[in-house]
Amino acid sequence: MRNFSALVFTTLFMAGVTSVAQAQSLVSGFMAGKGHGSVVVSGTTESYQSVFLAPDKIDGVPIFQEVRVNSLNLYGTYGLSDKVDAVVSLPYIQSKGRAPGTVINDLNNLFSTQGYTNVRQGLQDLTALLKFKTYSREIGTSVLDLLGVASFSTPVSDYQTNTGYGYIIAIGNRATKYSAAGVAHLKTSSGVFATGQVGYSLRTGQVPHALVGEAKVGYAGPKTYLEGFASFQESNGGTDISQQGFNGFFPATRVNFIRLGGSIYRPLANGIGVVFGVSTYVAGRNIGKSTGYSAGASYNF
Repeated sequence: MRNFSALVFTTLFMAGVTSVAQAQSLVSGFMAGKGHGSVVVSGTTESYQSVFLAPDKIDGVPIFQEVRVNSLNLYGTYGLSDKVDAVVSLPYIQSKGRAPGTVINDLNNLFSTQGYTNVRQGLQDLTALLKFKTYSREIGTSVLDLLGVASFSTPVSDYQTNTGYGYIIAIGNRATKYSAAGVAHLKTSSGVFATGQVGYSLRTGQVPHALVGEAKVGYAGPKTYLEGFASFQESNGGTDISQQGFNGFFPATRVNFIRLGGSIYRPLANGIGVVFGVSTYVAGRNIGKSTGYSAGASYNF
């Protein structure tokens, strides 16, 4: 199964991952195998001009007409054994708002501050996780695997998330996150697979904890990898933007979403491959209605 896993590990991080609020899990149902893994460098761009608020979607973004997020992502996975994988990821993010005319200068003059800007950028959060295969069973010509995942994520730069609508383009929420998830993965002899996972994420500070999950279906073959996914997040608590109780601190908001996406991977030669992906939010709460595109290269060993 090592050929399958190399393809999957390359693709899972690349396609459908939004930089500021990770919308697709870093976890697949495939194992890398002892001593094997992947290193991936990818670029992602996404933008939005409307926002899912409570209770409706609205056109326009507070202060900005449009927000665009670009990121450069570094991802790696390594098989510590045939049943234990380690995964790390680190994105560099640029979040840019397009404001009409002299809005930014006018706001700084009005509030006698230089706190408003239309660009924020820097290293975001380092994520590390361990994945364990806990159970495996043959079902006819297919194999069902059950896995457990424990992850840790924390900011690695001093990016800001202060109070005020100017921080709607902050590159993260500056929370440390502790997460655990269970994964069920069914793979057939033809290469078709289905994966489902659900977990819970504990966040520090005022950032609400959240239930997270994802479902994937796809095909993993020797020359092509295809997948489609649906991911979700349901926050436990938090406030709504511009509603009672909101004080302008965006990390404390209730961020819910459903996001759909897909990707394709093709190997080239000597362990090198390329991948392309697209994803979009179809429903949400206190989040931009963004569509993202990604592309990158991997080295599988």
